[in-house]
Amino acid sequence: MSIEIGYALSSEEHSARDLVRYAKRAEETGFSFALISDHYHPWLEVQGQSPFVWSVLGGIAQATERISLGTGVTCPILRIHPAIIAQAAATAASMMEGRFFLGVGTGENLNEHVLARHWPPVHIRQEMLAEAVKLMRMLWRGGMNNYEGKYFSVEQAQVFTLPKQPPSIMVAAAASRSAEFAGSIGDGLISTAPNDNLVKKFRASDGGTEKPCFGQITVCWAHRLEEAKQIAHKWWPVAALPGKLMSRLATPAEFEEAATLVSPDGLAEQLVLGPDPEAYLAGIESYHAAGFDHVYIHQVGPDQEGFFKFCEREIIPKLH
Repeated sequence: MSIEIGYALSSEEHSARDLVRYAKRAEETGFSFALISDHYHPWLEVQGQSPFVWSVLGGIAQATERISLGTGVTCPILRIHPAIIAQAAATAASMMEGRFFLGVGTGENLNEHVLARHWPPVHIRQEMLAEAVKLMRMLWRGGMNNYEGKYFSVEQAQVFTLPKQPPSIMVAAAASRSAEFAGSIGDGLISTAPNDNLVKKFRASDGGTEKPCFGQITVCWAHRLEEAKQIAHKWWPVAALPGKLMSRLATPAEFEEAATLVSPDGLAEQLVLGPDPEAYLAGIESYHAAGFDHVYIHQVGPDQEGFFKFCEREIIPKLH
């Protein structure tokens, strides 16, 4: 099985202009794809950013030529109606013909509570997501559409700007049942742990055998291990928080309070840190061994250029 290597565009940490610049730099470095996070809030105040992803995608479309790009991930069920996501994704796909895919998930309270709507339990959010995906695929077929569902409705809605081929939909999952669900509605899987059971459950469900599986690995490259520990602890202590907590907390302040329980050494057990290329290659291989065919790397902190140079020199040539 071959493996594609990608780059994570962290909207929580970087401005819109920087995200466009980093996408271009990732393409130059040799990454074949990227995923960009879709947030209303950052996880922590120190991260300091959260630009509107659909505006940023327009900039990236003009600044790049080859790299594939997807949202990692969009929640099309509460903050934004799926009919609007269908239009936005179709526009992005028409600007990046054959290079754009839509990553979707059931979301986090952090981003979706902002419209003062009730935060539903996960089984309800999965029902909503399945209906949202059905509605978006209907709109991408073109023509005038009416739809009356359990959670969403559209009346005389038509997406006029359509790509030649509708974008693929990749679905995020972190647990076995979620992976089965992802396989039943999606064209691919997105996850953040090298869990072979997730891949097996995903591929076993409804024709998922040939569908791509994307795995995110979070790292912090720096010249020294101790420096990387401190940077990661400042910018991304949330990596050590339990998954259920990540979906339930509502504000950056709540995440900051929870993150006080995370130590630099404890965080080091969760992430790949420091200057040793073998640790990065081993982390990538752990996803490959679990069945993932796409692995994308999230470099924590401000020093993205140092990370790109490191990957150009130490990582991508060895993988190729």
